[in-house]
Amino acid sequence: MANFLTAALYKFVELSDFAEFKKPLLDCCNNHNVKGTILLAAEGINGTIAGSSEGVRAVLAFLRSDSRFADLVHKESFSEKAPFYRLKIRLKREIVTMGIPDINPRVMAGKYVKPDEWNQLLDDPDVVVVDVRNEFEVSMGTFKGAINPHTKSFSDLPEWALQEAALRDKPKVAMFCTGGIRCEKSTAFLRSQGFDEVYHLEGGILKYLETVPAAESRWEGECFVFDERVSVVHELKTGNYELCRGCRHPVSPEDQVSELFVLGVSCPHCHDSKTEAKKQGLSERQRQIELAKRRNQTHIGARYDVK
Repeated sequence: MANFLTAALYKFVELSDFAEFKKPLLDCCNNHNVKGTILLAAEGINGTIAGSSEGVRAVLAFLRSDSRFADLVHKESFSEKAPFYRLKIRLKREIVTMGIPDINPRVMAGKYVKPDEWNQLLDDPDVVVVDVRNEFEVSMGTFKGAINPHTKSFSDLPEWALQEAALRDKPKVAMFCTGGIRCEKSTAFLRSQGFDEVYHLEGGILKYLETVPAAESRWEGECFVFDERVSVVHELKTGNYELCRGCRHPVSPEDQVSELFVLGVSCPHCHDSKTEAKKQGLSERQRQIELAKRRNQTHIGARYDVK
Protein backbone atom coordinates (compact mmCIF):
# COMPACT_ATOMS: atom_id res chain seq x y z
CA MET A 1 0.00 0.00 0.00
CA ALA A 2 1.33 3.47 -0.97
CA ASN A 3 1.48 5.35 2.32
CA PHE A 4 3.54 8.41 1.38
CA LEU A 5 2.47 11.33 -0.77
CA THR A 6 5.29 13.26 -2.43
CA ALA A 7 4.71 16.78 -3.74
CA ALA A 8 7.24 18.61 -5.90
CA LEU A 9 6.75 22.35 -6.19
CA TYR A 10 8.38 25.61 -7.16
CA LYS A 11 7.42 29.14 -7.99
CA PHE A 12 9.42 32.17 -9.04
CA VAL A 13 7.87 35.07 -7.15
CA GLU A 14 9.16 38.14 -5.34
CA LEU A 15 9.76 36.94 -1.78
CA SER A 16 11.68 39.68 -0.03
CA ASP A 17 10.77 38.31 3.42
CA PHE A 18 11.97 34.79 2.64
CA ALA A 19 14.11 34.63 5.80
CA GLU A 20 11.12 35.45 8.01
CA PHE A 21 8.96 33.00 6.06
CA LYS A 22 11.17 30.08 7.11
CA LYS A 23 9.97 29.64 10.70
CA PRO A 24 6.21 29.48 10.10
CA LEU A 25 6.79 27.09 7.19
CA LEU A 26 9.10 24.96 9.33
CA ASP A 27 6.53 24.87 12.13
CA CYS A 28 3.78 23.86 9.72
CA CYS A 29 5.84 20.99 8.29
CA ASN A 30 6.84 19.77 11.75
CA ASN A 31 3.28 19.98 13.05
CA HIS A 32 2.12 17.72 10.22
CA ASN A 33 5.17 15.40 10.25
CA VAL A 34 6.14 16.35 6.71
CA LYS A 35 9.74 15.76 5.61
CA GLY A 36 11.72 16.94 2.62
CA THR A 37 13.84 19.79 1.35
CA ILE A 38 12.61 23.31 0.68
CA LEU A 39 14.73 26.19 -0.61
CA LEU A 40 13.70 29.80 -0.03
CA ALA A 41 15.22 32.84 -1.71
CA ALA A 42 14.25 36.34 -2.72
CA GLU A 43 13.27 34.89 -6.11
CA GLY A 44 10.81 32.31 -4.70
CA ILE A 45 10.45 28.75 -3.44
CA ASN A 46 11.62 25.33 -4.63
CA GLY A 47 11.16 22.01 -2.89
CA THR A 48 9.92 18.48 -2.59
CA ILE A 49 8.04 17.32 0.50
CA ALA A 50 6.53 14.01 1.58
CA GLY A 51 4.38 12.55 4.31
CA SER A 52 0.81 11.46 4.83
CA SER A 53 -1.74 12.78 2.33
CA GLU A 54 -3.33 14.87 5.05
CA GLY A 55 -0.01 16.29 6.19
CA VAL A 56 1.29 17.22 2.75
CA ARG A 57 -2.01 18.78 1.73
CA ALA A 58 -2.03 20.82 4.94
CA VAL A 59 1.40 22.25 4.08
CA LEU A 60 0.29 23.01 0.52
CA ALA A 61 -2.81 24.74 1.91
CA PHE A 62 -0.61 26.79 4.25
CA LEU A 63 1.54 27.92 1.33
CA ARG A 64 -1.45 28.81 -0.83
CA SER A 65 -2.98 30.83 2.00
CA ASP A 66 -0.24 33.37 1.18
CA SER A 67 -1.47 35.38 -1.81
CA ARG A 68 1.95 35.09 -3.43
CA PHE A 69 1.52 31.31 -3.63
CA ALA A 70 -2.22 31.22 -4.28
CA ASP A 71 -1.66 29.69 -7.73
CA LEU A 72 1.19 27.39 -6.69
CA VAL A 73 1.29 24.29 -8.88
CA HIS A 74 2.62 20.98 -7.59
CA LYS A 75 3.23 17.49 -8.96
CA GLU A 76 2.40 14.51 -6.78
CA SER A 77 3.02 10.78 -6.58
CA PHE A 78 2.65 8.01 -4.01
CA SER A 79 5.15 5.47 -2.73
CA GLU A 80 5.47 2.77 -0.10
CA LYS A 81 8.93 3.91 0.97
CA ALA A 82 9.49 7.17 2.85
CA PRO A 83 11.07 9.53 0.29
CA PHE A 84 12.79 11.63 2.97
CA TYR A 85 14.20 11.01 6.43
CA ARG A 86 14.58 14.66 7.45
CA LEU A 87 13.13 18.11 6.98
CA LYS A 88 15.47 20.81 5.68
CA ILE A 89 14.42 24.36 4.91
CA ARG A 90 17.33 26.39 3.62
CA LEU A 91 17.80 30.06 2.81
CA LYS A 92 19.61 30.55 -0.49
CA ARG A 93 20.64 33.23 -2.94
CA GLU A 94 18.84 31.33 -5.71
CA ILE A 95 16.23 28.58 -5.58
CA VAL A 96 18.11 26.94 -8.44
CA THR A 97 21.72 28.02 -8.80
CA MET A 98 22.75 29.36 -12.18
CA GLY A 99 25.04 32.11 -10.92
CA ILE A 100 24.01 34.64 -13.56
CA PRO A 101 22.72 37.97 -12.17
CA ASP A 102 19.67 39.77 -13.53
CA ILE A 103 17.97 36.66 -14.91
CA ASN A 104 14.28 36.97 -14.04
CA PRO A 105 12.25 33.92 -15.12
CA ARG A 106 9.03 35.65 -14.06
CA VAL A 107 9.25 37.89 -17.12
CA MET A 108 11.93 36.30 -19.33
CA ALA A 109 11.21 32.54 -19.42
CA GLY A 110 10.40 30.83 -22.71
CA LYS A 111 7.02 29.61 -23.90
CA TYR A 112 5.40 26.72 -22.03
CA VAL A 113 4.62 23.55 -23.95
CA LYS A 114 2.09 21.28 -22.29
CA PRO A 115 3.03 17.59 -21.92
CA ASP A 116 0.37 16.45 -24.40
CA GLU A 117 1.84 18.81 -27.01
CA TRP A 118 5.50 17.97 -26.36
CA ASN A 119 5.67 15.06 -28.84
CA GLN A 120 4.53 17.36 -31.62
CA LEU A 121 7.31 19.79 -30.78
CA LEU A 122 9.85 16.96 -30.77
CA ASP A 123 8.80 16.13 -34.33
CA ASP A 124 9.26 19.71 -35.53
CA PRO A 125 12.32 19.72 -37.87
CA ASP A 126 13.01 23.35 -36.95
CA VAL A 127 13.57 22.58 -33.25
CA VAL A 128 16.78 21.86 -31.33
CA VAL A 129 15.91 19.91 -28.14
CA VAL A 130 18.18 20.27 -25.09
CA ASP A 131 18.22 18.29 -21.85
CA VAL A 132 19.42 20.86 -19.29
CA ARG A 133 20.02 18.36 -16.48
CA ASN A 134 23.39 17.12 -15.31
CA GLU A 135 25.38 14.32 -16.93
CA PHE A 136 24.48 11.55 -14.48
CA GLU A 137 20.78 12.40 -14.79
CA VAL A 138 20.84 12.31 -18.58
CA SER A 139 22.64 8.95 -18.52
CA MET A 140 19.65 7.41 -16.71
CA GLY A 141 17.06 8.53 -19.24
CA THR A 142 16.13 11.27 -21.70
CA PHE A 143 14.08 12.05 -24.79
CA LYS A 144 15.49 10.48 -27.94
CA GLY A 145 17.44 12.97 -30.01
CA ALA A 146 17.93 15.51 -27.22
CA ILE A 147 21.30 17.21 -26.90
CA ASN A 148 23.24 16.38 -23.74
CA PRO A 149 25.35 19.38 -22.59
CA HIS A 150 27.48 17.03 -20.40
CA THR A 151 27.36 19.42 -17.45
CA LYS A 152 28.29 18.51 -13.89
CA SER A 153 26.17 21.27 -12.39
CA PHE A 154 23.46 23.63 -13.59
CA SER A 155 25.82 26.59 -13.23
CA ASP A 156 27.89 25.09 -16.08
CA LEU A 157 25.01 25.46 -18.54
CA PRO A 158 25.37 29.17 -19.46
CA GLU A 159 28.97 28.74 -20.63
CA TRP A 160 27.97 25.68 -22.65
CA ALA A 161 25.04 27.54 -24.23
CA LEU A 162 27.22 30.45 -25.26
CA GLN A 163 29.65 28.12 -27.06
CA GLU A 164 27.31 25.46 -28.48
CA ALA A 165 26.89 26.00 -32.21
CA ALA A 166 24.04 23.47 -32.47
CA LEU A 167 21.74 25.89 -30.66
CA ARG A 168 22.03 28.22 -33.64
CA ASP A 169 21.49 25.60 -36.34
CA LYS A 170 17.69 25.88 -36.18
CA PRO A 171 15.28 28.73 -35.43
CA LYS A 172 13.69 27.13 -32.34
CA VAL A 173 15.14 25.78 -29.09
CA ALA A 174 13.16 23.52 -26.74
CA MET A 175 14.48 22.67 -23.26
CA PHE A 176 13.38 20.26 -20.55
CA CYS A 177 14.38 19.22 -17.04
CA THR A 178 13.03 17.20 -14.11
CA GLY A 179 10.26 19.44 -12.79
CA GLY A 180 10.54 22.59 -14.88
CA ILE A 181 12.48 24.95 -12.65
CA ARG A 182 15.83 24.66 -14.39
CA CYS A 183 14.11 25.26 -17.73
CA GLU A 184 12.56 28.47 -16.42
CA LYS A 185 16.03 29.88 -15.84
CA SER A 186 17.76 28.32 -18.84
CA THR A 187 15.16 29.62 -21.30
CA ALA A 188 15.28 33.02 -19.62
CA PHE A 189 19.07 33.00 -20.07
CA LEU A 190 18.77 32.13 -23.77
CA ARG A 191 16.29 34.93 -24.30
CA SER A 192 18.69 37.33 -22.58
CA GLN A 193 21.25 36.27 -25.19
CA GLY A 194 19.00 37.12 -28.12
CA PHE A 195 17.26 33.81 -28.82
CA ASP A 196 13.71 34.51 -29.97
CA GLU A 197 11.83 31.21 -30.17
CA VAL A 198 12.54 29.36 -26.95
CA TYR A 199 10.23 26.71 -25.47
CA HIS A 200 10.21 24.47 -22.41
CA LEU A 201 8.23 21.49 -21.16
CA GLU A 202 5.62 22.68 -18.67
CA GLY A 203 5.91 20.70 -15.45
CA GLY A 204 9.06 19.01 -16.68
CA ILE A 205 9.67 15.32 -17.18
CA LEU A 206 7.67 14.50 -14.06
CA LYS A 207 4.48 15.99 -15.47
CA TYR A 208 5.11 14.30 -18.81
CA LEU A 209 5.54 10.89 -17.16
CA GLU A 210 2.47 11.52 -15.01
CA THR A 211 0.12 12.49 -17.84
CA VAL A 212 1.33 11.01 -21.13
CA PRO A 213 0.46 7.30 -21.61
CA ALA A 214 3.46 5.00 -21.89
CA ALA A 215 2.25 3.81 -25.31
CA GLU A 216 2.53 7.38 -26.64
CA SER A 217 5.65 8.37 -24.74
CA ARG A 218 8.94 9.44 -26.31
CA TRP A 219 10.75 9.11 -22.99
CA GLU A 220 13.50 6.49 -22.80
CA GLY A 221 14.85 5.19 -19.49
CA GLU A 222 14.17 6.44 -15.97
CA CYS A 223 14.09 9.90 -14.41
CA PHE A 224 16.31 10.69 -11.44
CA VAL A 225 14.59 12.35 -8.48
CA PHE A 226 16.32 13.92 -5.48
CA ASP A 227 14.82 11.72 -2.79
CA GLU A 228 14.81 8.14 -1.56
CA ARG A 229 12.84 6.89 -4.58
CA VAL A 230 15.99 7.63 -6.62
CA SER A 231 14.18 7.29 -9.96
CA VAL A 232 10.66 7.19 -11.38
CA VAL A 233 9.06 5.87 -14.56
CA HIS A 234 5.68 6.36 -16.20
CA GLU A 235 2.78 7.20 -13.88
CA LEU A 236 5.56 8.32 -11.51
CA LYS A 237 6.01 4.80 -10.22
CA THR A 238 9.27 4.17 -8.36
CA GLY A 239 11.99 3.03 -10.74
CA ASN A 240 14.74 0.41 -10.57
CA TYR A 241 17.70 2.51 -9.45
CA GLU A 242 19.16 2.47 -5.95
CA LEU A 243 21.43 5.01 -4.30
CA CYS A 244 24.96 4.01 -3.36
CA ARG A 245 25.30 4.98 0.29
CA GLY A 246 29.06 5.16 -0.13
CA CYS A 247 29.18 7.84 -2.84
CA ARG A 248 25.51 8.87 -3.28
CA HIS A 249 25.58 8.02 -6.97
CA PRO A 250 22.50 6.35 -8.52
CA VAL A 251 23.14 2.67 -9.20
CA SER A 252 21.51 0.88 -12.13
CA PRO A 253 20.12 -2.67 -11.94
CA GLU A 254 23.19 -3.80 -13.89
CA ASP A 255 25.53 -2.13 -11.41
CA GLN A 256 23.66 -3.74 -8.52
CA VAL A 257 24.74 -7.23 -9.65
CA SER A 258 28.37 -6.18 -10.04
CA GLU A 259 30.90 -7.68 -7.63
CA LEU A 260 31.93 -4.10 -6.87
CA PHE A 261 28.50 -3.30 -5.48
CA VAL A 262 28.35 -3.81 -1.73
CA LEU A 263 25.10 -2.69 -0.15
CA GLY A 264 25.64 0.44 1.92
CA VAL A 265 29.37 0.49 1.17
CA SER A 266 30.37 0.86 -2.47
CA CYS A 267 29.42 0.58 -6.13
CA PRO A 268 31.30 0.43 -9.45
CA HIS A 269 31.55 4.24 -9.39
CA CYS A 270 33.43 4.46 -6.08
CA HIS A 271 34.72 1.01 -5.07
CA ASP A 272 38.32 1.61 -6.12
CA SER A 273 38.52 5.09 -4.57
CA LYS A 274 37.74 4.05 -0.99
CA THR A 275 40.25 3.04 1.63
CA GLU A 276 39.73 -0.16 3.59
CA ALA A 277 39.15 1.90 6.73
CA LYS A 278 36.38 3.83 4.98
CA LYS A 279 34.78 0.63 3.73
CA GLN A 280 34.87 -0.87 7.22
CA GLY A 281 33.17 2.20 8.64
CA LEU A 282 30.43 2.05 6.01
CA SER A 283 30.02 -1.69 6.60
CA GLU A 284 29.43 -1.05 10.29
CA ARG A 285 26.87 1.64 9.46
CA GLN A 286 25.04 -0.78 7.17
CA ARG A 287 25.11 -3.43 9.90
CA GLN A 288 23.47 -0.98 12.30
CA ILE A 289 20.82 -0.11 9.70
CA GLU A 290 19.95 -3.77 9.17
CA LEU A 291 19.91 -4.39 12.91
CA ALA A 292 17.49 -1.48 13.38
CA LYS A 293 15.23 -2.91 10.67
CA ARG A 294 15.04 -6.26 12.43
CA ARG A 295 14.07 -4.44 15.61
CA ASN A 296 11.49 -2.30 13.75
CA GLN A 297 13.41 0.79 14.75
CA THR A 298 14.03 3.92 12.68
CA HIS A 299 17.64 4.38 11.72
CA ILE A 300 18.71 7.77 10.40
CA GLY A 301 21.67 7.19 8.13
CA ALA A 302 24.00 9.56 6.36
CA ARG A 303 22.69 12.44 4.30
CA TYR A 304 21.68 11.28 0.85
CA ASP A 305 21.73 14.48 -1.20
CA VAL A 306 23.50 13.99 -4.52
CA LYS A 307 26.29 16.49 -4.91
